[in-house]
Amino acid sequence: MDVIKAIQYYADKMINDVPGMKALLLDTETTSIISLVTTQSNLLTKECYLIDRIDNRNRDKMKHMKCICFLRPTHETLQYLFAELREPSYGDYYLYFSNTLRKSDIEQLAEIDEHEVIREIQEYYGDYLAINPDLFSLGQDPECLFGSNISSWDANTFEQTVKGLCSVLLSLKKKPLIRYERDSPLAKRLALEVQNTIISEGQLFDFRRPDTPPILLILDRKNDPVTPLLIQWTYQAMVHELIGIHHGRVDMTHVPEIKNELKEIVLSPDQDPFFKKSMYLNLGDLGATIKQYVDEYQTKTKSNMSIESIADMKRFVEEYPEFRKLSGNVSKHVALVSELSRRVSEGHLLEVSELEQGLACNENHNNDLKSIQRLIESNHIDDDSKVRLVLLYALRYEKMATNAIKSLIDLLDQVGISEKKSSLIPAILFYAGYQQRQDDLFSNQSFFSRGRSALKGLKGVENVYTQHTPHLGDTLDLLVKARLKDTDYPFVNNNHNDVSIRERPQDIIVFMCGGVTFEEAKYIAQLNATLPGVRIILGGNLVHNSKTFLQQISQVGEKYMNLSSSSLR
Repeated sequence: MDVIKAIQYYADKMINDVPGMKALLLDTETTSIISLVTTQSNLLTKECYLIDRIDNRNRDKMKHMKCICFLRPTHETLQYLFAELREPSYGDYYLYFSNTLRKSDIEQLAEIDEHEVIREIQEYYGDYLAINPDLFSLGQDPECLFGSNISSWDANTFEQTVKGLCSVLLSLKKKPLIRYERDSPLAKRLALEVQNTIISEGQLFDFRRPDTPPILLILDRKNDPVTPLLIQWTYQAMVHELIGIHHGRVDMTHVPEIKNELKEIVLSPDQDPFFKKSMYLNLGDLGATIKQYVDEYQTKTKSNMSIESIADMKRFVEEYPEFRKLSGNVSKHVALVSELSRRVSEGHLLEVSELEQGLACNENHNNDLKSIQRLIESNHIDDDSKVRLVLLYALRYEKMATNAIKSLIDLLDQVGISEKKSSLIPAILFYAGYQQRQDDLFSNQSFFSRGRSALKGLKGVENVYTQHTPHLGDTLDLLVKARLKDTDYPFVNNNHNDVSIRERPQDIIVFMCGGVTFEEAKYIAQLNATLPGVRIILGGNLVHNSKTFLQQISQVGEKYMNLSSSSLR
């Protein structure tokens, strides 16, 4: 199971099956889908000389070329395609859709094709973003998740989530048993609709049945609101948290004194061997790995410049332009790591992170409260870090009768934090407080429960900044041991006599309603590397960093809660 290979298979098949010179037309969504799994230079080697968008009508007519269209079959995109076919720019059209087409759409395409240029229509189920081999996202807006309340889906998001998740199953050729989080209306509705689609599209899902059926496990972000709030210290997660990764690209335009060629950086484990090797390294180990590369080059050039720090590495790369040419990939990572280090230092993030990890992993109320008060009053800590600390405190100590949530909100107000930001505290408790969560999120607070997960030993505590393990770890631990309770995570249409559901599953697809994180993705990669015979893939509506998660929470507060932060005073 590898989602990058699954989408690459479709991309290669489309391009290879159409011989000769060709153009590739994409829409907004499929542009991102394709750019994550292939490069322009790779497409050029296959005689694909033009890549453009279907909504761009200012294209030259080139009747000698064939045209491949890879499009999501939405109403808007189909209108652009109809306009293209009424006045075709190319000789032949090969139409590939990233999801199922309605019969009426096929009939309309036949009617519009007066010039008889359509040669082929196919459905290729690549309707998702393949980020890592074992991580996918539907790339949805964090503010467009809920419908009339936080227990219902936004209609458009729901429809696209069902289609996206079914396309993942079809591209991996899996017909799974479906389980969902009992107390999540979002997870239950999605589970039922995916099952209905599998039944109604029976022929599409007619795969050879393995001895142990695959499992689709549908979870809800609200069961673990802690993981998306934490500062990250492994490479991929840290870049997303501190700078942001959008469809495999990192915008570096705001970085001081950045060179033009580094203003946008592509980060792809598939296209960048150095990134693939180091994406789960923490910042310290990452710096050492990059230094190794620079040292190797230094030896070749017999340079005797002393390199002791990331700043020295950056200076070396700038002073040796031939190193940039020889190893442009490494210079890209030197620039990224240099910027990460700058932001860590500027935001005093080591100090913030140590307290965050303490709040997430241990119970020590008096010390935690004093430390939070001290950091809120510090001029060196930014507003978002202060708010995140209070959010973690509120989640950890919500049930404690003598908690100081109100006084911490007052303190945020006193140091000039906006009411919009301080209102996130009641909003997160409304969305994901202990009454909304199904499981015991803070079960690691007792010594005995901390030792009970065999999988936690996989991670080890590398240091104080990476001691947190996502709640997903406990759930998967039970699932791979075939001990996840049916009462907590029921099956859809469960046949209790089916012996195979009692066996240890081999293929597991986890979908998180409300978005996943790169910390969880790293955990999944570790499980895949250390659990023989088990393959796990993780996905969600989007990949969160703390900013997008707080956008989601902010919308919950503004739209669904008739409260403001004043209600906690």
